[in-house]
Amino acid sequence: MKEYKKFEITAIPFNIDLISGILWELDITGINEDYNKLLVFADSNSRVNANSINAQLESLVKNNLLESFSVKENTLTDKNWNEEWEKTINVIPISERIVIKPSFRRYTPKNNEIVLEIDPKMSFGTGEHQTTKLVIKMLEKFVQAEQKILDVGSGTGVLAIAAVKLGGGKAIAIDNDEWCFENGIENVNANNCSDKIEIKHAEIADITEDNFDLITANINKNILLNIADDLISKLADNGILILSGILAQDEQDILKCYESSGVKLIGKEKMDEWISLALKHSK
Repeated sequence: MKEYKKFEITAIPFNIDLISGILWELDITGINEDYNKLLVFADSNSRVNANSINAQLESLVKNNLLESFSVKENTLTDKNWNEEWEKTINVIPISERIVIKPSFRRYTPKNNEIVLEIDPKMSFGTGEHQTTKLVIKMLEKFVQAEQKILDVGSGTGVLAIAAVKLGGGKAIAIDNDEWCFENGIENVNANNCSDKIEIKHAEIADITEDNFDLITANINKNILLNIADDLISKLADNGILILSGILAQDEQDILKCYESSGVKLIGKEKMDEWISLALKHSK
């Protein structure tokens, strides 16, 4: 049975956005909030340990953003993980049109409501995090019929599923994590989207297709900066690139990098300390 690392984190003050933002810079696979603590998960072969998490949080203390914190490390099996996320995941309204629900919660959709059935397991993209909500709201603005779509760092596959259910064309969703690859396939099948979405276990550099009309990337600042040229090279002329996983304080760093490579800001959404940016390509 596969095992995972689980870290229980408490902090004063308990600033979820601040803490999760800096921890996503590490090689982790998921974060859940649970009764005034954060539960952070990583693959058993990940280099992440209590020391690396302590180092990240200590930087917040040095900058007077945290007063104190504690980190406890445990081991979790597949079976225990399923029990863990089923305790905390509920029906999540994203907008007036879109709701995300896990398979084990009953929900009766309202008129014209789009329901996305997502079981996250170890993958990122439950709908609870602000960045997932922000990108889906961007998709409501920018998805058009028959667009060719790419989702980079797809996690649960929720963004690709949302895009095609909003009327987009065929989509490719990629993630370099094997668990996310398997979980993405499960969620695509559960939403009856297997004819429109292809899940790939890959990096952006592995993708040979290009001329995508719409690309989403909800990752983190450092990765977004590193793959900027790869993302832009995959865009069609006048294609739209939607980015998130970005703290508001990092907006200018992202814009400086991307706008210098030939895309222009055309939209922005903000929720708490997180933002999503929409950029348009003009070759």
